[in-house]
Amino acid sequence: MTPAESTQLDARLEFAVELARQAGELTLGYFRSANLESERKGDGSPVTAADREAEALLRRLIGQRFPNDAILGEEFGESGGNSGFRWILDPIDGTKAFITGVPLYTNLIAVLQDGSPKIGVINAPAAGEMVYAQAGKGCWHALGDESPRPAHVSQISDISEATCVTSSVKSFTTEREIDARHVWDQLQAACRITRTWGDAYGYLLVATGRAEIAIDPAMSLWDSASLPTIIEEAGGKFFDWQGKPSIHSCESIATTPALAPLVLTLVQSKQPMGQLP
Repeated sequence: MTPAESTQLDARLEFAVELARQAGELTLGYFRSANLESERKGDGSPVTAADREAEALLRRLIGQRFPNDAILGEEFGESGGNSGFRWILDPIDGTKAFITGVPLYTNLIAVLQDGSPKIGVINAPAAGEMVYAQAGKGCWHALGDESPRPAHVSQISDISEATCVTSSVKSFTTEREIDARHVWDQLQAACRITRTWGDAYGYLLVATGRAEIAIDPAMSLWDSASLPTIIEEAGGKFFDWQGKPSIHSCESIATTPALAPLVLTLVQSKQPMGQLP
């Protein structure tokens, strides 16, 4: 990477962190509001005025600062650009948590350069924490008003001591080549703790060493684009259910280097945990 490219990324990371904070403040204005109403989109997922207003804010600010950058957002689709940079936005990841007053929803921002993830931000405004990363610059955890500190994945190497999180057990009933529900049952049998502390907040937990595995069988690009930079810069591994480090596979796994081979074997195996080699 040239010094000029690094400078361009530095500027976008600083801006992405500020954007996430502004989106967080906007969504907190709606959080746990008695007047909050939700609608169902065509795919059955919920959406609120907070989702739309937060994405509109992000698009407007990005357009003012980096008018030649492309933008893809969950609520308003794609707008083109010719700079080689593409912003991927999920104004509220975990809208189901948001509308039920659970403080684990997040604002997600990613920046791709020539199609490759280079910046990721997960902001959990109601929980008061954020993780962010730039390729080659490490991952940082900001907790409340404290100064950001380096984020690192857990050192646990025994899956029987691991915590595994996902967004929804129901999502593992989706028909696919791999028996997804069998995968969840395997993980539940193997790990010490399994919980649905999910959506992007689960990946924040992995990046900060509080969970060892985050897994989802159904992901969109705006769900996954911010994750690999954060997980990898925190020392972890991010890959799909075939073991590929991709944000385009509609599925994801984040884990520690020590557990990655076993987790992938478990995901791809049809054998019970006790019969794995």
